[in-house]
Amino acid sequence: MSTTIANTLLEKTAGFSIEETLAFLANEYNGKVVFSTSFGQEDQVITAMIAKNDLPITIFTLDTGRLFQETYDVFHRTIKKYKVAIQTYFPEASAVENLLNKKGPNSFYESVENRKECCFIRKVAPLTKALKGNEIWITGLRAEQSENRNDLAAFEYDAHFNIIKFNPLLKWSLADVQKYIDENNVPQNALHKKGFVSIGCAPCTRAIAEGEDIRAGRWSWESSHKECGLHQK
Repeated sequence: MSTTIANTLLEKTAGFSIEETLAFLANEYNGKVVFSTSFGQEDQVITAMIAKNDLPITIFTLDTGRLFQETYDVFHRTIKKYKVAIQTYFPEASAVENLLNKKGPNSFYESVENRKECCFIRKVAPLTKALKGNEIWITGLRAEQSENRNDLAAFEYDAHFNIIKFNPLLKWSLADVQKYIDENNVPQNALHKKGFVSIGCAPCTRAIAEGEDIRAGRWSWESSHKECGLHQK
């Protein structure tokens, strides 16, 4: 698995719609295609596309243990509307217990290193488990979300997880996402109507003001690249 495969997939799917590409991947990599959702607007669009076409793509989510109630609400509405199974991965209980016993419940506010430690335990380690044995990882990344994501390709090789990533909404704007949601009556997190654009764990997410960068609401006390380790960009 390498960048060669990613480039080949780019060539093979050139001119395909997103839904055609999803169907192609599901057929080409039968049983080895997974989609990670955090129930944000982008992820809800992709879930709708998978469900509408009844594609054999495994949908999974990471429950960090510190999500907003609104996230659980849209999780529930999504499985009810689309009749899809969403596999849930939790962090290892012993790792969370050790972290809290050693550093307390809010150590992530104290340093970037502490925050990344929490992200690793609650997100990266469970993601590693979820991706194991699969060949294609579908994400909701958009180039517009961060300057660090401007040079992403629709298909790319993720060396950290040794998997090919497909970013179907890479070139979509937030307006494109909202248009699809509105036209297809896609369930969305109620927090989006309250100024939340990127929604993660409750202690680490806030609404943004008009004109603020999309990622400003994540780890707002930090001066960092605003990444948790799930994606290198």
